[in-house]
This record gives sequence, structure tokens and C-alpha cells, in this order.
Amino acid sequence: MRGKDIRLERIMNRNTRKTIIVPMDHGVTLGPIAGLVELPDAVNSVAEGGANAVLGHVGLALHGHRQRGHDVGLILHLSASTAIGPDPNEKVLINSVTNALKMGADAVSMHVNIGADSEAQMLADLGHVSIECMEWGVPLLAMMYPRGRNIKDEHAVEHVSLAARVAAELGADLVKTNYTGDPDTFREVTKGCPVPVVVAGGSKTDDLTTLELIEGSMEGGAAGLSIGRNAFQHENPAAFVRACAKIVHEGLSAVEVNEMLKGGMI
Repeated sequence: MRGKDIRLERIMNRNTRKTIIVPMDHGVTLGPIAGLVELPDAVNSVAEGGANAVLGHVGLALHGHRQRGHDVGLILHLSASTAIGPDPNEKVLINSVTNALKMGADAVSMHVNIGADSEAQMLADLGHVSIECMEWGVPLLAMMYPRGRNIKDEHAVEHVSLAARVAAELGADLVKTNYTGDPDTFREVTKGCPVPVVVAGGSKTDDLTTLELIEGSMEGGAAGLSIGRNAFQHENPAAFVRACAKIVHEGLSAVEVNEMLKGGMI
């Protein structure tokens, strides 16, 4: 498993053992949305801000490699669906661990919607990919969301805790999941999950709201964040990622960092 240890260091801060991941897998789900039309520019801006890793489909490696700028870890996503498919919650396997390694990936990721009609197949795919990751020494990030006809609240602590624990039980090395709304309930999630948990950034919102979500999740034991649209769609992505790093890696408050961001001091 030493390969996993070495590769995990490429997608995390070695000193804090925390991470800022910027997912850019939206092109498959939603198409060329704002901020991701030019992949190399998107990667460059968040790398400049200090992101520890970017995450996307094989197209990110094919069309987003910059050959310049700050180094940043690469996580390749192995499952997908589109927003206009018959069931967007059904994520199908579209890449492999060995191919991701050939493309230069430092880690791979999978998306599972707990509670979806297709949960069984997604769990089977996660389990098989996890075994393959163990074979090749590749870290596995599992994106785990409570979504389905019986899920009334995707942020309910009992659902989020289950989703996170499932990922750890099936061999994931990192888990990405929803924030439960406050540090105390999110601490139930992180305490119940034996591997590091990073919080999802969610839909595009204002800076302070996002920064407060990050602060609360870190107080609740998060190992960092995985934030997409609030980063790459920001008017200054590099500055916003630097602001996130002030909370994740330095422990500053959301209010402090927001004032610094507004004042152009980051």
C-alpha cells in the first residue's frame, strides 16, 4: 500500500494533511459551463491559488494539461451520467484504474448515490474499483451522496453518515459528501468514518456563505474540501482558492478571510 501513501501526498498538503480539491468533471454532466470552456486556463487559475488537486474525466488529462504553471495533483473520475439522461442519479463506469494511471493520474474517484434506484450497481462498481486500486496502489476518492426517491433531505446527518461509512467500508481512501449544516452534526459524520472526509462545495453561492460552510466543516473534523463552481466560476478563482486555503490550512475564520478577499489582500 506504499504506492497509495506516496500518491496521497500528491493530492494533499504534506504539512497539514488537509486538501483543497477542485472538481472539473462538469463537462460530462452539464457541458461547457462558464469557467470550464478553456480547461487549461481553469486548471492554471486554481493551481495558482494553491489547489492541491483538480478532478475530472479523461478529457481533463487530454485537453487540460498545461505544461506550465504551478504543479497540481490529478484525480481522474471513473463514473458519469448526464443531466438529460433518463436517470441522472445512475452513474456508470466509464474509465478504469489502469487507464487512469496511463494518463498520469495521482488518484481516481467514483460517484455513488446512496438511495438511488441504481444504488446496487454503483456499489458493485465502487467495490470492484476499490480492489483494483489496492492492487495498483492508487488512492480512491468516493463521492457519496444521499439521493433517491426515499431521501427527503440530502443533508440529514443519518443519511450523510451512512453514505460516508459505506465508502470507507468498501475501501475508499477519501470520502466527499454533503455538509450537514453545522459543525456538531458534521462531526458525527467524520467520527463515524475511519477515513478522511472532505466536504462538497455545492451550488454556486456568495463568498461568505461558502467560506462559512468550509469553516463549519473544518470545525466538524473535515480533512478539507472539494469545491467546483464556487472556485472556477469566481471572478478571481486564484484569490478564492487562496481564501479557502486560509481556512483549511491556516485555521482562519470565514469572516476574517472574507474581509481579506473583499479588500484584495489575498
